[in-house]
Amino acid sequence: MPIDPTATSITEVVQKTFEGAEDERVKELFIRLVQHLHDFTREVRLTGEEWFKAVDFLERVGKTCTPTRQEYVLLSDILGVSVLVDLIHRPGGGSVTDSTLLGPFYVEGRPKAENGSDISGEVTGTPMFFNGRVLDSDGIPVAGARVDTWHSDGEGSYDVQMQDRLHGEPAMRALLTTDHDGRFWFRSVSPRYYPVPDDGPCGEILRAANRSPMRPEHLHFWLHAEGFEPLITMLVRGDDPYVERDAVFGVRRSLVVDFVRHPAGETAPDGTRVDEPFQTVERTFVLARKER
Repeated sequence: MPIDPTATSITEVVQKTFEGAEDERVKELFIRLVQHLHDFTREVRLTGEEWFKAVDFLERVGKTCTPTRQEYVLLSDILGVSVLVDLIHRPGGGSVTDSTLLGPFYVEGRPKAENGSDISGEVTGTPMFFNGRVLDSDGIPVAGARVDTWHSDGEGSYDVQMQDRLHGEPAMRALLTTDHDGRFWFRSVSPRYYPVPDDGPCGEILRAANRSPMRPEHLHFWLHAEGFEPLITMLVRGDDPYVERDAVFGVRRSLVVDFVRHPAGETAPDGTRVDEPFQTVERTFVLARKER
């Protein structure tokens, strides 16, 4: 390894240390990463003080992470990297439903629920009735598809953010299965717009840029079916005040839907009479078959 590198030669010196990697993709990723990091450092003439601040920032991001809060995921989201990765591989525009961010509030330990169940976990709020259908690109129903869904409550909080109040029990999330006609449906409470967690290092970035931390009202879905590509997506309320300025850039026009408001006393889609105002949402999801 040569000594006395210069501000220009150091890049090649570091890149050569990865040429022995057995995995070609690992080699490619790190060689290109070093190139871009070094080019950025030279371009902005990064100072020692700025670099130590950056290292301190990343350290604090790591210390902020908990089992229910992923600050690194949030950092990727607010910098647009999460969406960029998705757009590179799923640019959209075809018949298949567009994908978008998974978000930091998905959890593995969600309860299974029968179609028609109330998945609110007894969280209070405006009743919401969701009716969905899953089809393939030819319009044929996909039976037996597994549908993960999760969302916030009427104040913009997820169950993992209020575990003390819920005594650790899940709410507003479930795993459902489509019937023979590709349909699934459930009852819950209507979500609300909310700020991404901004009391940590990522919040410092948002405030420094004078950016809003708000996300528009939305419902998350993760669909799996045998023989199909998995789909991570969400549905966004069309008349939400933050629909065009999502803090994590996750809104796609094709995923904007109506949350239809109904007065008290009307009959809900499940045939029950609701004695308070409620909302309904409907959506058909189209999955892409796996390439053989």
